[in-house]
Amino acid sequence: MRILVIGGGAREHALCHALSRDPAVTELHCAPGNAGIAGVATLHPVDAADGPAVAA
Repeated sequence: MRILVIGGGAREHALCHALSRDPAVTELHCAPGNAGIAGVATLHPVDAADGPAVAA
């Protein structure tokens, strides 16, 4: 399963950390993310409020 988490705060960090331990998750991405999330997910530097940019 490929997952994209939108945001870069503590909640998103906790969510990404939990998802990274799930064997069903094959790809984990976060937009925009933060330095802590970078250890468990691929970051995408987009504005989370810009829907078309996130969808691209």
